[in-house]
Amino acid sequence: MMQDLEQAGLEQNSSEHYSLEHYGLVLVTASSQSEGEAIAQALLQFKLAACVSLMPIRSLYTWKGEVHNEAEWQLMIKTELRNFAPIAAKVQELHSYEVPEVIALPIVAGSPPYLNWISEQLSF
Repeated sequence: MMQDLEQAGLEQNSSEHYSLEHYGLVLVTASSQSEGEAIAQALLQFKLAACVSLMPIRSLYTWKGEVHNEAEWQLMIKTELRNFAPIAAKVQELHSYEVPEVIALPIVAGSPPYLNWISEQLSF
């Protein structure tokens, strides 16, 4: 796999800002568009996210022994994985759910200019 990444020009390079293992996508569901936008704005304001995409979804899940079928909003938060703990804390602070979804997935490949852009947005 590393050879494939190197051939694609995605190997870690000391002249570049990116290292693939430290970028991630954090997923959060929100109860409404306004709640999702409020969380996104806070994450951007505190430079915890470079970009947050929101989309309407339908979730089926079990909560307190009952199956629910609810309209929700999915937040896809592009960030560096080092920001996971502060993102989770900010989401918990702002979220209406008792147990909000906050999970991180590593970015295993990405365009070097886009990954560098993520890092640039997160610096003070």
